Amino acid sequence: MAVVVLTDVIGLWGGSLTNFETQTVKVTIDATVVDLDATAFGGSGWVQRVGGLKDGKVDIDFNQDYTATTGLDAVFWGWFGTLQAIEFRPTSGARSTANPAYTGTLLIDDWKPINGKVGDLAVVSVSFPTSGPILRQTS
Repeated sequence: MAVVVLTDVIGLWGGSLTNFETQTVKVTIDATVVDLDATAFGGSGWVQRVGGLKDGKVDIDFNQDYTATTGLDAVFWGWFGTLQAIEFRPTSGARSTANPAYTGTLLIDDWKPINGKVGDLAVVSVSFPTSGPILRQTS
């Protein structure tokens, strides 16, 4: 069994696939499927389930960056309310069976430009819903 320590996760954003690797602190990709009860009379006495619609979200923690036009805040403020392409890989290496890319589209529906108390590091914690599928790609 291989063990992976996440020290080089890459996240690519937007049409030009901008990299915010130096600001990204934590990423969680959450893919879910609706659990539908398909139990009918005459069954085994056990609940029968089938999967319904799939959904996803990406939770991300960033160190904030207010640089004029290229900083995290300027870019995400400009994307607020839009759909943006994403790609995340466990390392910055090329896509492979050992370094799969998770790609899709996120709705930038939440942004907290300032969040903290006196003396805190300026950080942003967001959760963006997917729009369409999350794909796992190895090439």
